[in-house]
Amino acid sequence: MTITKSSLRNLTSPIFQSLIHALNGRWHKRAMQIFMLVILAHLSEHLLQGFQLWVLNWPRPQCLGLLGLFYPWLVRSEWLHYGHALFMLLGLAALRPAITIRLALFWWNIALVIAFWHHIEHALLFGQALIHDNLYDFVAPVSIAQILAQPLSGQPFTGQPYLPRIELHLFYNLIALVPMLIALRYHRFPPAGNVEAD
Repeated sequence: MTITKSSLRNLTSPIFQSLIHALNGRWHKRAMQIFMLVILAHLSEHLLQGFQLWVLNWPRPQCLGLLGLFYPWLVRSEWLHYGHALFMLLGLAALRPAITIRLALFWWNIALVIAFWHHIEHALLFGQALIHDNLYDFVAPVSIAQILAQPLSGQPFTGQPYLPRIELHLFYNLIALVPMLIALRYHRFPPAGNVEAD
């Protein structure tokens, strides 16, 4: 997709501006609740995968969370994972204007940077799945973090990655959630002095 002047104008169109204004105005509380519900539901799927792996001792390919018990093809699809990473990134960006307390905005921006990186990782995984060609001839699509960690294992860049995907994406989702929750705490209960962002 190429960015044209007309597509940039769509971002400043009255409809887009009024949607952003509503999401950060009269709909803010409900939009934030729905956004956080989706984020927490996704994280709970990752936690359940960890439970299936570490407590129930299921084989890794069967650790698909609750959704994967009913729709294994969906959880194995990169579409779902990329879609959620994009949802998180766009949600953090769209709801950012209402975060006016400086300390809350600081933590929200940290979550936004982490979500941006997480989105890049999923875009790379999605791209490998689309073209059916994994980097370094791994048996499955791999992310940048998995590639960078591979030398630590002493194993060649083929076969299974040193950093397993279940643990890595549970970690990514947790480290994105923590600054979001801190930001929401300061957003909901501003600290003494109530310093607003510029």
